[in-house]
Amino acid sequence: MITDLATLLTPKEMADADAAAAASGVNSYGLMEKAGWAVAAAALRLYPQTGRFVVLCGPGNNGGDGYVAARALAEAGGRVQIFVLDVAFEPAGDAGISRRACPLPALPLSDLSLRDGDTIIDAVFGAGLARDVPADLREVIAAVEASGLPVIAVDLPSGLCGRRGVPLGGAFSATHTVTFMARKPGHLLMPGRSLCGDVEVVDIGIPWRIVRSAGRALRVNQPSLWRRLLPKPDSGSHKYKRGHLVVFSGGASHTGAARLSAEAGLASGAGLVTVASPPDAMGTNAGHLTAVMLREVKNPDEIGEWLASGKLSAFVLGPGFGVGAKARDFVLALDGHPLVLDADGITSFRDCPDPLFDAYRGETRLVLTPHEGEFARLFPDIGDDFELSKVEKAVAAARRSNAVVVYKGADTVIAAPDGRAAVNENAPPWLATAGSGDVLAGMIGALLANGMPAFEAAAAGVYLHGEAALRAGEGMTAEALVHAIRPLDVD
Repeated sequence: MITDLATLLTPKEMADADAAAAASGVNSYGLMEKAGWAVAAAALRLYPQTGRFVVLCGPGNNGGDGYVAARALAEAGGRVQIFVLDVAFEPAGDAGISRRACPLPALPLSDLSLRDGDTIIDAVFGAGLARDVPADLREVIAAVEASGLPVIAVDLPSGLCGRRGVPLGGAFSATHTVTFMARKPGHLLMPGRSLCGDVEVVDIGIPWRIVRSAGRALRVNQPSLWRRLLPKPDSGSHKYKRGHLVVFSGGASHTGAARLSAEAGLASGAGLVTVASPPDAMGTNAGHLTAVMLREVKNPDEIGEWLASGKLSAFVLGPGFGVGAKARDFVLALDGHPLVLDADGITSFRDCPDPLFDAYRGETRLVLTPHEGEFARLFPDIGDDFELSKVEKAVAAARRSNAVVVYKGADTVIAAPDGRAAVNENAPPWLATAGSGDVLAGMIGALLANGMPAFEAAAAGVYLHGEAALRAGEGMTAEALVHAIRPLDVD
């Protein structure tokens, strides 16, 4: 039984775990048998009325899993036909043993004619594919897609890159995916996530000490990563102990984003929150703020004076602030204090990122929260490298900037300079609404103000942001999202 769904392994790490298990004395063919039986069990459980199970087997171990599944389905009384890319090809190793143990004939892929009532078992390539799928398989993928028949993918839909989550010339769209021991990045990164259907993780018997040692840096963003570091008020708590968050406002016509961030910071547990406002926006901000405080800040020199005299814990700059030299000057005046840099703040450094990165070369205290366009502006060479996965891009950016990078999207990735990364999966699609990013910046800022380390603060903020959106429901506004924040309500 899988007990740790936060584990995430790249295809190479999974292959290393398989090899380490075999080297430790685990019977590798026994693992294949368990994998194939799990696939057959899922097919019988999900589609008991299937007229024919069409099992598509590839040349490697994924195909070996398919032969085991086909044999198990036939033994259970199902009608089964196996189709392969190359009938003359004899698989090696465990896959060959599996093929020889299966009494069913293997038919050429060109003979496949789909029928109503079929269920497709996709055991062609799995997670390890690194090249475009062959043309004959692309034709089958298109035919299956047009038919609307259910597809159970073994490990990962064939054609989908397990590392990057992108189709390699074409990929099956599965209704259900059975994977083993741990999910792969391709199960979570878009568009791969949308092609996997429901993902079932099956423990086939590789010792967990081997699985965990195979991949420590990449995880699924779940509370187990950061729950113990969440700030918890106690009888000795007071507002200064819970941190003072400062959010910088834009001019009079651009104040709403900063107020959203500030209100989200207060709802997320900051003891005090102040909006730092330019003179022309003081009246507008004053008319909308109650528990959030307000202070006029005209220039970078006043930031330095405030830092010297105030108990300021963390800052948010960017939402509605405006792009340009003022944003750069304000950031550099913060003198390396904990900062969430978002939106306009990120874009302001697109032509000259080095002063920003140099200002935060010590302890990691900077959190960058770019969406795809902002990421490309600040890290153009990394963003344009299509051989890198979103995780690899985020980690490369984090190392370059010495910042925690929250690379936003439906598959938000949080990455640290030391190589740790987490992929988020709980955010609903209705989070794609105006102001939600401003709310996220304030949530992360509040956790930084409470003293959480930058990586854990960012990961917790992203996850709690998703939970708030689920609580607020479809059709929510950013204001409703703020009211739905429950910083300590995690399983």
